Order: sequence, then structure tokens, then C-alpha cells
Amino acid sequence: MKKIVKLLLIFICPLMLLFNLSIVKKSRAAETNFTSAVYFTGVGCPHCAKTDPFIFEQLLKKYPNLIIFEYELYQKNENGPLFLKYSENYQSGLSIPLVIFNKDNFITGDKSIIEEMEEIIDAKKYQNTFPTISGQNINLDQIDISSLPGKVTIWRNQRAISSSGETIKDKQLINDLVFKDDFIQLLNQNSYKEIKPESIPLSGKNISFQHAVNIENWLFQWNGEGLINKTDDNIVNNKLGPNNDNNLNNQTGNLNLTIAKISSLAVVDAINPCALAVLTLMLFAIITYSPEKRKNILLAGLAFSASVFIMYIFYGLVIIRFLQIVQVLTGIRIWLYKILGLAAIIIGLLNLKDFFRYKPGGFLTEMPLFLRPKMQNFLFKVTRPRGAFLVGAFVTLFLLPCTIGPYVITGGILSSLELVKTIPWLLFYNLIFILPMIIITLVCYGGFTSVEKVSGWKDKNIRYLHLTTGVIILLLGLAMFFGWV
Repeated sequence: MKKIVKLLLIFICPLMLLFNLSIVKKSRAAETNFTSAVYFTGVGCPHCAKTDPFIFEQLLKKYPNLIIFEYELYQKNENGPLFLKYSENYQSGLSIPLVIFNKDNFITGDKSIIEEMEEIIDAKKYQNTFPTISGQNINLDQIDISSLPGKVTIWRNQRAISSSGETIKDKQLINDLVFKDDFIQLLNQNSYKEIKPESIPLSGKNISFQHAVNIENWLFQWNGEGLINKTDDNIVNNKLGPNNDNNLNNQTGNLNLTIAKISSLAVVDAINPCALAVLTLMLFAIITYSPEKRKNILLAGLAFSASVFIMYIFYGLVIIRFLQIVQVLTGIRIWLYKILGLAAIIIGLLNLKDFFRYKPGGFLTEMPLFLRPKMQNFLFKVTRPRGAFLVGAFVTLFLLPCTIGPYVITGGILSSLELVKTIPWLLFYNLIFILPMIIITLVCYGGFTSVEKVSGWKDKNIRYLHLTTGVIILLLGLAMFFGWV
């Protein structure tokens, strides 16, 4: 009998061990049955304003094991190079919003993300893998969240953990807070105390949380059950949250900044009849004073163009800074983009009106008639190139009423950047703006034509200049207002 019992034990114990292991293995698999994706977005992007709520409010609630690795681009400049690297390695293009599951499956654009993302999650093709910056998918068990590049926010169900971009010692805890369901117990065991939660800005709104803890340089926030050691004294302001003072200065959200938009607006401003008229009047004054000194045409024209260039850089910085101060709330940033688009539509229609029914001194299209005599008096006092520079700086005040429309729209687009980083864009814009002035100066200096002929050409074709301006800025305004660009 004892031998029989021993034999049974020999066979039964291994079977029971295998059975238990299979249960453990199965439970662990169920516990880590995640779907993860990298999501590139930008606070202020009108297309992201559609996908942000869809992903963070709908999908995360519907799929508790969905993990979104969010990289915000407009407030967190450190994520820019990361986006370029992902785009290069995944061949996903340089437009946002962008969701990456793996090299063969990524989605770009608000409409595609809303229509296709849920279907991909339901297919369960990319479970327990993470798309790395190198272009390869690795198993989630191998990922070290604390070592991810850039400033990432990881979202899962009713929780979010945000990185400051610095290293952390307790790497395993960061992973556990994302992947484990009993994270409250983990935090209680480590004696963490709650701090004041910080809302996370999205395009068009914020997401708020009930609880938060600060773990070295990471901010972990969640909804639901709080910590055991929570007291009113423990709730302190969190200086590392996403809405600190430094970030408030950067919450202007990039409004789909593109070279095409800036170039289009600069071209519209460059062919403005006001600017061409002012230059030709000044050159005419120089020639009238000393017709034998052709060199003065070159020097005066270049000095005038340089003066306009410098002053418009200054005006641009003032416009941008003003718009940055106005844009305190995320919602204002979204509406600002539509307001700028509407302003462009109005300016475009006014220019088209000047093509069909031209009247000198049109509102927002030409210099007002009452300012013209005063400007001419200043211009005809110019007798030397040095005076052209000084008068050019002053005359820009007369130019502003008819050139400020495109410039304000440009300022609104650039206001998403830090003020210092707008300077290269302003240099680019104003180089295009003064290019016709330089060309006219060189053509007149070289004797290819006369100032009188240039002025006559401008007067003869002024309606077509308004037509070109109107068409370009109207199309751009419609695209901005309806979110096509």
C-alpha cells in the first residue's frame, strides 16, 4: 500500500506542479495582454483636437489594457528630434496626429485615426509589443519606461505618468505603475504621499485627475481610490507637473507651422501696392535731387530696404509677444487659429473687391488716403542714402495699415514658438517681403528701366496685384479656418 501511495505521489505531484504553472502562466499572460502604440500630437493642432479626446477619453476607457505612449511636440521641444527619427525609421511622414503600432501599420490624420484605430486594436495583432525609435518592435517585458527618450506621457485606463526627461533610480516602480493593476498597493508600500494633481493639456481641453504622486522626476496621476496616508497636509503644489510656470509660457501650441504658409503670406505682403509705391516715390525723390548720381539710387534703395527689414522684424516680435500673452488658455489657441483663418478670408475678399471695383485707399488693402500726403512730404525730403535709411524706418508706420493683415496672421502662426525661435522665421518672411524692393532698386540702378516706368507699371497693374493677393490669402484663410492645413 505504501508503495502504491509513493507511486501516486511521484506521478501526481509533477502533474499538479505543471497544472499550477500553466495557471500562473495563463494569469500572467492575461495580466500583460496589452496593446501599445506611440502617439505624436501637439497642443494647438486643430487635427489633434479631434483625435486627442477620441484616444484619451474614449479608447482608453473602452480598452483598459491599451497603453498610449504620447509625445507632445508643440509644448515639449525636446520631442521634435524624436519625431523626426520615428518618421525616418517608420517612413510615416512628418504630419500629425500620428499613431504608430509597428513599421507596417501606422495611421496619420484625424479622420484615419478615428476610423481605423479601434479596428486595429480589436484585431489584436500587436499585443505586448512596443515600437521603438530604431524602427523595431520589442516585447513589452523588455521595455524600460524610465529610459525612453524625450518627454513622454504614458496613458493607461484612468492613469497617466509623465516624464521630465531626466533619469530615475527606481526604474522597476515606473514599469509597475504602468503595467500592474494593484499600483495603489505599490505606492502605499513605498510610503508615497499624495500631491496636488495637475491637469494635462490636450488640444481644446484639459484632462484632470483626482490623485497624484511625485516619484523623483516623474509625475504619476490617476482617478479612483486614493492612498492610505493621504491627509490634507500631504496635498502640496507639484512644481514638476505639466502646468508649471515655465510650461505656461509655452502653452501656445504650434498652429501647424509650415514653410508654405509663411512663404505665401510673405509673398502676399511683398506684392502689396503700398510697399512698391513708397519705394518708387523715394527713388524718384533721390533722382530728382541728383539725377547725375545713379549710384545714389542703389545706395538709397538698399538703405531703405534694410530699414524696412529691421523695423518689420521689430514689429513682428511685438505682434508675436502680444499674441503669446493673449493665449493663456488652451481653448483660446484653438479659436485663434480659426480667427486668423477668418481674418485671412476677409482680407482676401477685400482684395478681390479691389480687383472688381478698385478704389484707392481700400480698407486693409492700401494706405489710407489721408496718410498719403504726409508720407510723400517725408519721402521728398530724402536727398541722400543716409536719409533714405532714417526716413524708411519712420515710413514703416505708414506702411503698417496696409501690410499688417498678413503679418498678424504670420505672427499668430509663429506665436506657438518661443520668442527667440521666431527670429529665423521673421528673417525668412521679411527677406521675401523686401525682395521686390531690392529687385526694383537693382533694375533702376542698372538702367534696365526707369523709376517712372516702374511706378507706371504698378499703377497700370494694381488691380491684378490685388487679384493675386486676394486669391492666395483667401485660399490660405479657407484652409486654416476649416482645418485643411
